[in-house]
Amino acid sequence: MRGNAVTGEGLEEAVRAVDAVVYLVALIRERGGQTFRGTVVEGVKNTVAAMRRTGVRRLLHMSALGAARGTGSRYFEAKAEAEEWVRGSGLEWTVFRPSLIFGEGDDFFGGVLKGLVTAPAPFIPQVGDGRFPFRPVWVGDVAEAFAQALEKPATAGQTYDLVGPQEYTFRELVLLVKQGLGSRKPVLPVPLALMDLAVPLLDALPFTPITLDQYRMLKAGNTADPAPMRAAFALEERRLEAELPAVLGTKPKHSSAS
Repeated sequence: MRGNAVTGEGLEEAVRAVDAVVYLVALIRERGGQTFRGTVVEGVKNTVAAMRRTGVRRLLHMSALGAARGTGSRYFEAKAEAEEWVRGSGLEWTVFRPSLIFGEGDDFFGGVLKGLVTAPAPFIPQVGDGRFPFRPVWVGDVAEAFAQALEKPATAGQTYDLVGPQEYTFRELVLLVKQGLGSRKPVLPVPLALMDLAVPLLDALPFTPITLDQYRMLKAGNTADPAPMRAAFALEERRLEAELPAVLGTKPKHSSAS
């Protein structure tokens, strides 16, 4: 059974016979008529309404670490508004706020950073001094936290930041991806003043390597204390280095002998 969270079409039928709803609808980049608010906020409002009408009480909501009003990021603003709708829903909700999620097919390590390293340029650009802190989390740990929450009634009405075991600076992340891809290009810092001028111009291009919204989020960093997460869930906490070959597509492929 399928439903459209953005329009609300088919949602009641989709949730009618379930015990819980895991809400993962998101948008990484605004394109055409697709906006963060239209996708993230309206989707949550429609889903909450469908759950109320059908009597489904349990809602696990995927938000984002850093979601807040007044950040200057349309993505974080939309995520914050969606959280407000979830908390005011009257449902048995749990909000998860993951940091950068890594895993095969991810948009940041296998997309943005890989694109920076492999771009046809004589050097790899680093945003400012590269000291912005991040605590990336493995997609398997995110999924496991959701699964455990379904079995733990005490997680209802709670918000959890999901982060990995290691904190990195942006520069360290770039160097890890560079090493993983075997690149010999130097990493050179690009002053923030120059980036502040260039990124808005690039944002107008259809295939920009980084959007203005992503740039604003990048400068803010993305990290949190893992203690509350660890107190609530038993997670593997896999490190980025263990999964990076698969993320970058450099993991050796084993062939069986004929």
